[in-house]
Amino acid sequence: MKYNTTREHLTLPEYGRNIQDMVSYTLTIKDDDERNAAARSIVKLMEQMHPHVKQIEDFKHKLWDHLHIMADYNLNVDSPYPKPDRNIVERKPDKINYPANGIRFRHYGRVVEKLIEKACEYEAGDEKDALVKTIANLMKRFYLIWNRDSVNDDDIWQHIHLLSKGKLEKPEDFDLPDTGKILKANKPKKKTNHGKRKPKFKRNYR
Repeated sequence: MKYNTTREHLTLPEYGRNIQDMVSYTLTIKDDDERNAAARSIVKLMEQMHPHVKQIEDFKHKLWDHLHIMADYNLNVDSPYPKPDRNIVERKPDKINYPANGIRFRHYGRVVEKLIEKACEYEAGDEKDALVKTIANLMKRFYLIWNRDSVNDDDIWQHIHLLSKGKLEKPEDFDLPDTGKILKANKPKKKTNHGKRKPKFKRNYR
């Protein structure tokens, strides 16, 4: 018995061992016409195995590319498409550069910091107070998602003070929503069967 661990590595496992064996055999065919016929037959079989590829634009080109990849780019056939370039196919994606500036309070996120920066640009007045209230409410909700224990409202205002570098303060006569109400609102609702008929069971009579 042969185990997969001792067999040839499958370059594209989605096509299976049989297709890989066919490709390997095709590489050994010396006659050009016979080798070309074998390659076309393998591509047709690959298409039958994965009919959904027809929904992909230029799917025939992709199947021929896969054939060359499974042959380790050594298959010499009259392909209707250029042979894929190994360096392009196997090239690793470029590293994504993440923003260097860190977020001071990660549980609030970058959006909250941006909102606070915007609020600092407003002149004193009702519009600025309304925006500060909205930000404070949002911060308390985010805090309770990160930590479901009770949060001290003074901590929220202290964080606003720090993030705004002392430019934003608590508006007069304003209190944040009760923690219990927020937790209740965030609690997922249980699914009910209201409006659905109960299945009827027929009684068997002899």
